[in-house]
Amino acid sequence: MAAAMVCQPQKSSSSSTGKNMKVKVHRELAAESNMAAVGTVRENEGFANSVETENLARFAVDEHNNKENALLEFVRVVHEKVQVVSGSLHHLKIEATDGGKKNVYEAKVWVKPWENFKQVQEFKLVSDS
Repeated sequence: MAAAMVCQPQKSSSSSTGKNMKVKVHRELAAESNMAAVGTVRENEGFANSVETENLARFAVDEHNNKENALLEFVRVVHEKVQVVSGSLHHLKIEATDGGKKNVYEAKVWVKPWENFKQVQEFKLVSDS
């Protein structure tokens, strides 16, 4: 049976050093928790080459076409942000053509992979090209 190791904090000769260390650790933990906070919308680095991102964008365009009886054609993903919710909410800027004219659309796609769930929450025109 392995022996358990117990770490005891060492006493410092200066009480201000201990306070400064506690404040530093607290700030670092707060920064880490803010970075991964549920509900926070964050940039998705490297989205441009992501097959998953492109598939979500194509899904959003297809769903919009079915719902609105439209004929948009997917061109590319311009930008992506991700929000952690029950699953993830992908905020996508999508370039698509409508009758040969390029436009930019914003779509929000909610994904819960463990339930095999995908749903377009919003799809709207942002700018005409």
